[in-house]
Amino acid sequence: MIYETIDLYDYFGVERKGATGGILSVYTRSELFELKPKLRPAVLVIPGGGYNMVSVREGEPVALAFLNAGYSAFLLTYTVKTRYPTPLGEALMAMRFIRENADKYCVDPEKVATIGFSAGGHLAGLVATATKEEVNAAPCKKERSTRPNAVVLSYPVVTMGIETHGGTRDVISGKGEIPYDTLSIEKRVSKESAPAFIWHTFEDDCVPVENSLLLASAYRSAGVPFSLHIFEKGWHGLSLCTAETHNQYEQDNELAYIGKWFSLALDWLSARGFTVTVNE
Repeated sequence: MIYETIDLYDYFGVERKGATGGILSVYTRSELFELKPKLRPAVLVIPGGGYNMVSVREGEPVALAFLNAGYSAFLLTYTVKTRYPTPLGEALMAMRFIRENADKYCVDPEKVATIGFSAGGHLAGLVATATKEEVNAAPCKKERSTRPNAVVLSYPVVTMGIETHGGTRDVISGKGEIPYDTLSIEKRVSKESAPAFIWHTFEDDCVPVENSLLLASAYRSAGVPFSLHIFEKGWHGLSLCTAETHNQYEQDNELAYIGKWFSLALDWLSARGFTVTVNE
């Protein structure tokens, strides 16, 4: 395995101006000299944390799960406790970095997905719906596309309206300094948005399930493909729902079936062409 840490501000020659994040961790496989080289899909992992922290359980365990599934995985540590557009700019830099270095990491630049959890789902949603103005304002080169080919949204914060997560909204909007409609993903969806796999739990009392329902409705209205999965049981922040990411996994084994979201997402991505191929 190859592991690298990239300072995106340094890579793109951009001043930090107080930003503390913009760090990309790279997890990819070493090529086996006995075999033909592989061309792999890639995934950008964006953990949650209400824009106040970057969740550990939604970070490296998820990246390693994708690595084990044949992906090259990239984990973004973004700047927290700051408003839009700083986190979005860092996520767009990460997408450009992946595509600019596709040859280095044996990545198919047309098979790059983004996965986000909770507030990280909101950030992934911003990336999936980024406007030309936002892309052009991102602090990096403009040669490569930033639009993911697919996005996986796990119990995402979507709306800045009544059903939002208040802490997430307060941070990313600067307590209303940025108009809520600008940051409400369901109001940003267009026919150009990346296809989405969305999952949530009915019992989530932190980020209401209405967030995912609103997003699915927006995707439907825009005519953009999506897959929606609502699980009956389960609290917020389940991540992979395994013993690695769940303190009470053994006691709450009735929730183990929720972990099937990951294999469902992999199957959905595979059906969209996210597969490992021989790099001729």
